[in-house]
Amino acid sequence: MSLSSWLMMARRFLWGGLIVLALLALSAFVYARSMTPKLQLGVGYAARVACGCRYIEGRPLKSCYSDYEPGMAPIRLKDDPATKTVTAYVPLVASRSARFDALLGCRPTPFRGTPLKVH
Repeated sequence: MSLSSWLMMARRFLWGGLIVLALLALSAFVYARSMTPKLQLGVGYAARVACGCRYIEGRPLKSCYSDYEPGMAPIRLKDDPATKTVTAYVPLVASRSARFDALLGCRPTPFRGTPLKVH
């Protein structure tokens, strides 16, 4: 096998790999966009449940993951003890917070996104 035919084959392999990577990235983007409404709902729920776990029950934040429903594994939690706020998020896709109020309990922060259209 000559050097030129080897280089040509390597070039085809490289272009094929780049095309496959581009298709995978596009598919991941389209999937994430289609899942955004469900993720917004999920992070809102997770923030409120984790806030209750943390500031009403007094449990450590890591133990609050056990309160998740099936399918909520991608959601992460962040705690701000100074403001008694728990933020639930899926990196680069969705984020919601809930703040503890001694009188009203855990209140979600207002949603600042585009509301879903119901037909």
